[in-house]
Amino acid sequence: MTYQVLARKWRPQDFSSLVGQEAIVTALRNALTEGRIAQAYLFSGIRGVGKTTAARVLAKALNCERGPGADPCNECLPCREITRGSDLDVLEVDAATYSKVEQVRDLAESLKYGPARDRYKVVVLDEVHRLSRQAFDALLKIVEEPPPHLVFIFATTEADAVPVTILSRCQEFRFRRVPSLEVAALLSRIAAEEGIEASDAALRLVARAGEGSVRDAVALLDQLATFGSGSISDDDAVRLLGGLDTALFFDLLAAIVRGDRATVSQAARKIEDEGWDARNVFGQFLAFCRDALHLSMGGGVNQVDLPEEEARALSDLAREAGFENLLRLLQQMLASEPLVRRSEVGALAVEIAWLRAAELPKLVAIESLLAGGALALPQTTSAVRNEPPARAVPAARPTPPPKPAPTTPLPPRTAPPIESAPRPAAPAGDPIGRFQAEVDRRKPPLAAHLSRAQLTFADGELVIGHEANDSLLVQNLNRGTNPQILQEALEATWGVGTRWRAAAVRSEPTPTPSPSESADRATGAAGGLSASGASGALENPTVQTLLDIFAAGDPSAVEAIEDREAEES
Repeated sequence: MTYQVLARKWRPQDFSSLVGQEAIVTALRNALTEGRIAQAYLFSGIRGVGKTTAARVLAKALNCERGPGADPCNECLPCREITRGSDLDVLEVDAATYSKVEQVRDLAESLKYGPARDRYKVVVLDEVHRLSRQAFDALLKIVEEPPPHLVFIFATTEADAVPVTILSRCQEFRFRRVPSLEVAALLSRIAAEEGIEASDAALRLVARAGEGSVRDAVALLDQLATFGSGSISDDDAVRLLGGLDTALFFDLLAAIVRGDRATVSQAARKIEDEGWDARNVFGQFLAFCRDALHLSMGGGVNQVDLPEEEARALSDLAREAGFENLLRLLQQMLASEPLVRRSEVGALAVEIAWLRAAELPKLVAIESLLAGGALALPQTTSAVRNEPPARAVPAARPTPPPKPAPTTPLPPRTAPPIESAPRPAAPAGDPIGRFQAEVDRRKPPLAAHLSRAQLTFADGELVIGHEANDSLLVQNLNRGTNPQILQEALEATWGVGTRWRAAAVRSEPTPTPSPSESADRATGAAGGLSASGASGALENPTVQTLLDIFAAGDPSAVEAIEDREAEES
């Protein structure tokens, strides 16, 4: 007797044998039992999930001598002829080779006549999306208003390519991908009936390699059984299918979560050494990480296509890694997937993608940084940072090169400059120093202005003493948000209810310069203004008038100029 491949030998002959499509089976059975037969059906889904098989079973159930019923008997003449494909009233047409408009018109003309023997004339049009637009137009009229005993069954893997004018006249059933556990159970039953020796791990690997297609999985089982002379070992399944076992995926994911680059690189090298298809392995690992993501969100172990023990171990690992880390891991690997797919050195591309993923545990969430967290530093640095800071003079900042005067007003400053190192805190016994540190932390340029003043605190009031002719300091203290910053620093130092005010203090008489000092001043005037000369120039009435003009266009211009001068000083 001629050998028959397992995919044809184990093709379902009734609805009860259809695997993984329970909802569709229930709907079709109810329609047959209640006599609600539609004029046209559209079965869509990926390859090998039972579209054409369900169409044949439906045709047998419609024409069975004991029906119409929920299942055909598979014993009467119509059932046997439909199974063999020799029934004259059941036409199976391949639209890929029957797509011309003339052929479709001839078919439509022949369908106007009733069935020769059976109860219904059934037309199974496979891969209907391959029809041309003109062929669909020629078929539209008879699909919309067919004779009483004509039923169309369309099958397609691309439902989006079918015109909506056809879709609106059909009852559409979408066949889903069959879960791997159900496919593995079917493969186990087939192996037992056919005398094929295979472990559960090998059958699960074959089921996952089928990617939801029952026909592909059964064909792979037949191929492996032929290779092993009726026996399928785990090593043969791994080597021939080009995939990895779940244990290796688990170890790889655990290494990525821990940041163990050596283990990750070793797994990538094993792929290259064993000659596995790196792109296929990368895709399978993506699916494995997706299962881990679902488990990290609290999903049950029955929601993933893994044995219960492996699913529980993956659930523990997923919850230890955390949802955010797994989501970040999947996002990065998905971004690397096009590079892996197009790369001529797939193993190297996979290794780079996995090593990049192993660096993710070093990242710190931006939320923790915004909340005041700090990056982890090496042990030597942290030991120094833990020591109590000593009071020291801050390092002088380098003097920036002079910039040309802007032609437009300076933009308002939205935030103080970020310091690269923490500022030294004032000693606990120096309240004035603590106050200055608080102001410096909030606005360093304002603290630079305070350094020119004499600060005294008594009876709940801070007096900011300045020279009688130092009107610029008083303007700085009362400009913009500076009063609020001073009050906040005051309350942080001495508590709520304290206040501050600026007061002029008597300055010492200026000594008469000696002849040598006069010469030095003359030299400085010739070469440029000194620091004190620049400060005095700001108090010049003409300079004040120019600053007022700039401030009229942008109130923050004067403050920006003063802040820059304070930084340079």
